[in-house]
Amino acid sequence: MKTQISIALLTSLLALSPAAHANFSVNVGAINVNPDNSSSAINEAPTLGLKGDSDTQLGITVDYAFNDQWVLELIAATPFSHDVNGAGGLAGNKIADIKQLPPSLVAQYHFLDTSYALRPFIGVGINYTTFFDEQPSQALKATLGTDDVEVKLDDSFGFMAQVGANYKIDKNWGLHAMVSIMDIDTDATVYANGAKALTSTVELDPVVAMFGVRYSF
Repeated sequence: MKTQISIALLTSLLALSPAAHANFSVNVGAINVNPDNSSSAINEAPTLGLKGDSDTQLGITVDYAFNDQWVLELIAATPFSHDVNGAGGLAGNKIADIKQLPPSLVAQYHFLDTSYALRPFIGVGINYTTFFDEQPSQALKATLGTDDVEVKLDDSFGFMAQVGANYKIDKNWGLHAMVSIMDIDTDATVYANGAKALTSTVELDPVVAMFGVRYSF
């Protein structure tokens, strides 16, 4: 279901202007999401915290060029998987496994003109992150004294900023690299036996980096 969201977004962007395929480019490569290393405190016990690890997946971005300088980019990927680990008094314990998709829409400004092989760009945009398949760890179940444990993370909207560059090899093929900073905050809630047990506002705020190949239509 979540993978279908990214596919639908890509399809929608490609359908914006069927007659203008020459303005479209597709970038495919490795994309890494690396959350902020600082931990987020658990509200009921501020000396305890949560932090997520990084993950690399297949990234797909679609660019639509309005002209030589202005480009609209849709960023999508296969679902990311993260371990949510304890911090502070919970250090060394895995709290949960989660999956997420952070599709983003970015307006880019490309420097130099199209005669240059290497063209740097900057961008700003919006990000929507949806969390799913949250699985509590055995350590969390043991801490709460029950197997009836549920972890829930709310979806998130936020802004993002981006820098990157495209390198043209020939008329169609090239290389693509970008680094983005995303504002991703989510309210995390742990339920034990159906009752709210723990809460935290988790500030992921990851650095997202991608490197791949580029094909221009």
